[in-house]
Amino acid sequence: MDDATRTELEAAAFRRLRDHLRERTDVQNIDLMNLAGFCRNCLSRWYQEAAAERGLEMTKDEGREIVYGMPYDDWRAQHQTEAAPDTQAAFEKSRPEH
Repeated sequence: MDDATRTELEAAAFRRLRDHLRERTDVQNIDLMNLAGFCRNCLSRWYQEAAAERGLEMTKDEGREIVYGMPYDDWRAQHQTEAAPDTQAAFEKSRPEH
């Protein structure tokens, strides 16, 4: 497989993951962190870091809007719920550095 095709496939897989996370608003970021060690905010930060590596300026808010499909504050107001105490405790126990 040539590099251009690999990059196209990786981009398609990223878009599918992004769209899946946009549709699954029932899945909270803390649940993703507890189960997979990353969340929508991590994904948006990785996107922002990839842009910076290529000399492109991107704010945290711009990166988040790419992942969330809307401004972050709007997504939080519409979809974020309070984490249950056991969920919060699990997060604190395994909290990654980010």
